[in-house]
Amino acid sequence: MIDYYDKNGTPMSLMEWCKVFEDKDYKRIALYQGIFVDVSTVWLGLDHNFGGGLPIIFETMVFTKRFKEVDCRRYHTIEEAKQGHIKMVKQYRWRIDLLFRRI
Repeated sequence: MIDYYDKNGTPMSLMEWCKVFEDKDYKRIALYQGIFVDVSTVWLGLDHNFGGGLPIIFETMVFTKRFKEVDCRRYHTIEEAKQGHIKMVKQYRWRIDLLFRRI
């Protein structure tokens, strides 16, 4: 069973994954840092699709300054990850930034 993949979805060995995983520029897909919310999309490289099927190797997480992690989505391809990042920024930026401005 292959568990490690590069950004293109090509299988790689554990040793290759470890070497690339140390490169922060390689891992970072996109980052939005707002006043009260951050949205981070990264390459994980480790298949998170434990039930089988296409490998899930990218992740977008939403963090607030007060409540820590508030949402997470995972993706199969870098294209899905980029689109998912944009969607999460749009979804959370206005909601959370506006909410905290009222507090």
